[in-house]
Amino acid sequence: MLRARQILVRTIALALGAAALGCGQRGPLYLPTEPAAAERATLPQTLNPAATPATPSSAPAPTSKP
Repeated sequence: MLRARQILVRTIALALGAAALGCGQRGPLYLPTEPAAAERATLPQTLNPAATPATPSSAPAPTSKP
């Protein structure tokens, strides 16, 4: 019983400590605009890579006929 209580107290202390420190992100959030950012995967591509094409330029461009 004592061991379970020690584990519970340590877990709660660790959770409170992590919440107090935060994630480490400082400053305002922004969307990167440099060319290297265009090659990075987006969140939907990361979560389900099979559903989205690997590169945006791999799809053939539509052609217009006069």
